[in-house]
Amino acid sequence: MKIDGGCHCGAISFEAEVDPSKVAICHCTDCQQISGAPYRASVPAPAETLTLRGEPKHYVKTADSGNKRLHGFCGDCGSAIYATTPTDQRVFNIRVGAVRQRAELVPKLQGFCRSAMPWVEDLAAIPKVPEERLAAKKA
Repeated sequence: MKIDGGCHCGAISFEAEVDPSKVAICHCTDCQQISGAPYRASVPAPAETLTLRGEPKHYVKTADSGNKRLHGFCGDCGSAIYATTPTDQRVFNIRVGAVRQRAELVPKLQGFCRSAMPWVEDLAAIPKVPEERLAAKKA
């Protein structure tokens, strides 16, 4: 599947080919902290299919396992774009939130579930309000 997307401010954009059956959610504490969200969804894209426009900033995170991950993000707005290995960049895990076709990229797998927030199991039970009511509550 061909995807495209970019950061929130428009400084970085991308196109890639992905396999929608490989979309995954990660509940690890690193993904929670780096994303500022309870989990992060990604889809792998082979490097040869990825075209980037703009210059992402990078951050190398060393996991508890000792594995290193190179995180690419917009230096202007902070939007997460991808993660890859610092030394062998054959696959880029594109952040689903940065993809324009994100509604079509339904996760098929979850990992690091022992770190998952217990309330993500049943989001349907949390009351829903119209967007304008939520915006008014934040103000």
